[in-house]
Amino acid sequence: MEPENLTRVSEFVLLGLSEEPDLQPLLFGLFLSMYLITVLGNLLIVLAVSSDSHLHTPMYFFLSNLSFVDICFTSTTVPKMLVNIQTQSKVITYGGCITQMYFFLLFGLMDNFLLTVMAYDRFVAICHPLHYTVIMQPWLCGLLVLVSWTISVLNSLLQSLMVLRLSFCADLQIPNFFCELNQIVQLACSDTFVNNLVMYFVAVLLGGTPLAGILYSYSKIVSCIRAMPSVQGKYKAFSTCASHLSVFSLFYLTFLGVYLSSAATHNAHSSATASVLYTVVTPMLNPFIYSLRNKDIKGALKRSFEMTAQIG
Repeated sequence: MEPENLTRVSEFVLLGLSEEPDLQPLLFGLFLSMYLITVLGNLLIVLAVSSDSHLHTPMYFFLSNLSFVDICFTSTTVPKMLVNIQTQSKVITYGGCITQMYFFLLFGLMDNFLLTVMAYDRFVAICHPLHYTVIMQPWLCGLLVLVSWTISVLNSLLQSLMVLRLSFCADLQIPNFFCELNQIVQLACSDTFVNNLVMYFVAVLLGGTPLAGILYSYSKIVSCIRAMPSVQGKYKAFSTCASHLSVFSLFYLTFLGVYLSSAATHNAHSSATASVLYTVVTPMLNPFIYSLRNKDIKGALKRSFEMTAQIG
């Protein structure tokens, strides 16, 4: 193969979830509905937290950031998928693919970091309630979010630059509905040893460390709850972190399930289908988990709707 054929890449082909023509209208309607629900639900949480002074606390500050990131996370993949279905085209430009991959990594890692920060917040609130306001000051909350954004941006930039150095062959079909880092690297014809080394090192460092932090926080939370004398106190303490625990479990279990199953079966189609769980379903369910199990959020939304009705 000629060297120029390895480097001149103008576009990739996203194979999507199914090539059956009869299923395309169903997929379009399903994903459009899930996307609109995700954006609306998370946007309501952001508006509720920002408009209600009762929710100007560290926990809800982190929650509003999580909701904003979830909107962005879903928006990196679903709109392009909907456009491809509507136009009956599976093509994405090389630049568009790298850009999509960059933002997918950015917001995916931010989700991870925010869940870790929220676990730390619950640990301080339950295990050190008397020192909570002293420890979780606004400047610390802002710093934690800023550091999370900085690391996420630098990681996405590093991974994207590593992909830009690769040369690709003629087969540029990605067996997914978005440009996923590992699948792009697998399409390269040039040596990918350094890419794989960096990719797995970063996955262990930036994926394993937050996971360990969350598990450590909850081990301490469980110990603190068990040490409480009253049943009512135990229930109240657990209820404050139940929503976060549900979201954390949903995010990590679906994410790990996708990659463990794909590694075991080597079935690209099933991997693409399973990836819908953490890219679309999890961000869509987060607002329901927090609003249905949280009286403060429900109260803020109710007050917002009542205020809107009075103005109207």
